[in-house]
Amino acid sequence: MTPFGARLRALRAARGLTLKAMAEQLDLSSAYLSALEHGRRGRPTPGLVMEICGILGLIWDEAEELKRLAVKSHPKVVVDTGGLSPAMTLLAHEFAESLGHLNDDDIGQIRTVLSNARGR
Repeated sequence: MTPFGARLRALRAARGLTLKAMAEQLDLSSAYLSALEHGRRGRPTPGLVMEICGILGLIWDEAEELKRLAVKSHPKVVVDTGGLSPAMTLLAHEFAESLGHLNDDDIGQIRTVLSNARGR
């Protein structure tokens, strides 16, 4: 499940909307909306995100959060290591191979390291 899918599902459930009802309001199939929630589809278009925000009654900060999550929720991430060092290319491959085996603590530590590296 992607961050966008998890948030969408939680918002939909909090409002008592079934998957089928929301899909009908969006003029989508239930299967597509389910796949979007579970990360089996690429990120939604900005227009679809805006429609979802409208149906869920999201404004300001909540709408911006959902838009931000949509941008960061493509289930297939491409890392271009062209022009980087061999060590960086190796790290990218090791990360890809290990990602499914990380626990929440590991993820938190890695995110902290990455955040610190961006702040340098």
